[in-house]
Amino acid sequence: MSTNSPTPTLHADRTDDLASWHESVVESRDDDFSAAKTLTTKLGAHRRDEVVEFGFWTPDLVEDGVPEAAVELELLTPPADLDPGETDHRRVTFDRHRVPTRRVGEYHWAAVEGVRAGTRDTLGALYRLVYEGDDGEERTVQDPVAYSVPFGAFAPAEVYDLDRLDETRADRAYFEALGTDDERVATTDDGGLPRIDPATSMLEIHPGTATERGSLAGLAEVYEGIAAKQRAGDDLAPWERAFAGYDGIQLMPVEPLTENEAEHDFWAVADGSAGEVTVDVARPEMINWGYDIVVSAFSAPNPAVLETGRPDELVDFIAACHDLPRPIKVVFDIALGHADNRGAELLSDRYVLGPGMYGKHLDYTEPTARAVFLEMQERKMDFGADGIRVDGAQDFTSHDPETGEMYHDDDFLAEMDRVTQEVAGTEYRPWMVYEDGRPWPREDWELASSYRALIEQHPHSFQWSPITFAHNTPALLTFWATKWWRVREVGEFGGNWLTGVANHDTVRRGTQIDPTVEFNQSPVNPYLGDDYPETLSEAYDNAASSMLFHCFLPGVPMDFVHANMRAPWGFVRDTDPTWNVKVVSDESKFCYWQVRDEDFEDDRFFRRVKDLGFDSREGLLTFMNALSSAVGATDYDLDVMAAMLSAMDQPLGDDLSAADLEAYGYAWMRDVHDFANLGHWRDEQDDERTAFRLETREFRHDRPWLLADLDADDDYFTYRHPTDGTVLYYGFRTAPDRGDATDSTGGEQLLFAANMEGVPVEVSPATLADDAAGDANAPAVPTDGWEPALVAPGVEEPDGSTAASNPLAVELANGAAVVWRRDP
Repeated sequence: MSTNSPTPTLHADRTDDLASWHESVVESRDDDFSAAKTLTTKLGAHRRDEVVEFGFWTPDLVEDGVPEAAVELELLTPPADLDPGETDHRRVTFDRHRVPTRRVGEYHWAAVEGVRAGTRDTLGALYRLVYEGDDGEERTVQDPVAYSVPFGAFAPAEVYDLDRLDETRADRAYFEALGTDDERVATTDDGGLPRIDPATSMLEIHPGTATERGSLAGLAEVYEGIAAKQRAGDDLAPWERAFAGYDGIQLMPVEPLTENEAEHDFWAVADGSAGEVTVDVARPEMINWGYDIVVSAFSAPNPAVLETGRPDELVDFIAACHDLPRPIKVVFDIALGHADNRGAELLSDRYVLGPGMYGKHLDYTEPTARAVFLEMQERKMDFGADGIRVDGAQDFTSHDPETGEMYHDDDFLAEMDRVTQEVAGTEYRPWMVYEDGRPWPREDWELASSYRALIEQHPHSFQWSPITFAHNTPALLTFWATKWWRVREVGEFGGNWLTGVANHDTVRRGTQIDPTVEFNQSPVNPYLGDDYPETLSEAYDNAASSMLFHCFLPGVPMDFVHANMRAPWGFVRDTDPTWNVKVVSDESKFCYWQVRDEDFEDDRFFRRVKDLGFDSREGLLTFMNALSSAVGATDYDLDVMAAMLSAMDQPLGDDLSAADLEAYGYAWMRDVHDFANLGHWRDEQDDERTAFRLETREFRHDRPWLLADLDADDDYFTYRHPTDGTVLYYGFRTAPDRGDATDSTGGEQLLFAANMEGVPVEVSPATLADDAAGDANAPAVPTDGWEPALVAPGVEEPDGSTAASNPLAVELANGAAVVWRRDP
């Protein structure tokens, strides 16, 4: 086999230059971390002129005494027509070449001529280090800071032409406008560099289930279609409205994921010789919500969401967002707070402190590992992200050897904040968002967390609010009453918070509630819906909560696209060979909350579990409940669980094995993943509801002043008490008068009222003014001059004489709201 490519050859002079540069960096820096921050910029593969420079940090090889001469760089050049986007397995022969490397300290360097670099249209050469172990077996070292891993993190990385990708991106003008007076790209000066301003409202999206294609290309197509309709003045389809009206998108993690060796095999060597190697390859297609990362190759996009297998697809999606009439900022969800257990197979031991809550606890104090983590972040963000959401910032903890205790490594989080990006020749700093619930996971975290630890250290940054973080369950009665103290905090100092109740974590937590058990929890809110699926949908998508966060409270409201479309959502992954059955058992209540009988009977859904013999939703629910009970009763002993479940009447048979349970678990996960795909739910969208939700978001964009905290002297926010069966939130805000003739909302006053939960209640500006008058701390709320600005669908004036005497009076059912406005 020949690839018709030049033969890769070591460039001795350039390799010498790399070694000399390394030595000069070490000599000129005051400490190991400072040196490592510079050295790590040249790790991986970088095409410079016609030479590709390679660098690896390999402390384990040095510590194990592997001779320098034994370590080679392996280059695998594929056929020029190999399509990395195909998910079907096929057998491919690569040209194989090996070149020597130069060791300097704990690093290996090589500069090589004749290496094909990947582009949008062509797969580049794959690379890794190889050496012989003490046992005579050949071992490999993958590149943890790769730009492209078309066959997954466990396969060799691809040499990729990043300069060409940057030079040809369609949104170069967007980045060139950063720091200028261009109103489409708002920034604030931060130490001489533009920092991108926060979004006005944001949407969280899981790329793997957001479109029928399950890819970033599919998402780009959605936003290209929306942009075309907006420019033409055409109406959006109801399902398109679920994606529209935002100027920010938070993508759930798009990093390469762990793999299940028993289920996934995207790179398997079949045969090899000195000059070529034959491999069975496929584009990865793991099912995962994105947080089970191995950290290695973090800087590359996850090939499972790249239908082309090309990193360009991520850039194209970002460019599609930037090209809308109102550009959308793209925020990357950076999950560097842990590594999946299999990450230890790819990372040096020096990256890992030990076991942790989510797999491996990373060592942020090791100077080079610390620098590599930051380099990974910078490289990923340089694909063109506008913002960074740091997942689980409270999990970035390090060990203090003097006290023997773990501490929050805020110095490392500060280093993350100082990372700068360069795209299209423009340097900038991204919008910073932290998820931080410290002292989570301490038992009293819900009471003790301020959700402001990082904001206080970095006043330009944002954090997820307590109403957004983790375990909120608005489907339960009294949620809005018992959470009032936290909602009030949003009003008082939530200007730097992300708000809203619906996200990937909260909706999933909602599906884990056992609706048949009320011990130690409130009952399900009976006012939300006639069945459990309707109740859950209404809990995370109703006019009252949408208007509360978009039309009244400060901060940046964030929605979840699955909640917007009232589509099923749950925890999905087929990547864990150890805990997969337990994870499925934790999701056993999903059948109550997300699956109706007609859904199960639909031929499109649950095909795998049907093939296993489940022929009714009721039978599936019975088995899932039994599975959950068996996990608790056996402390997750799969063999004992199988014996217990064999005794019940279920279609898997009366001689179940642990392997049978694992097979069921994978079938369930894949079925849920398919069931949750939004492509199935486009035609189910309600025209009136989606139009109104879009209207609430536009209301926010017309009033950017709502971002700021409520003014302690002029604004007011409270709930009516005694509640008398209804949790009625209401408040009064006045827009700052900036003296700008173009600002149509300057000095505008808003009066908001929402029935968050409970029986219908009648409200009007007059009654709310009377309520406020009874509070000595409240400002005087005007009673005249009001007009309805936004009224939830279905809200009508009350019958009888009240409406005649008070024409602005309305009756708010559970989940309904109204906003009046007036000019002072």
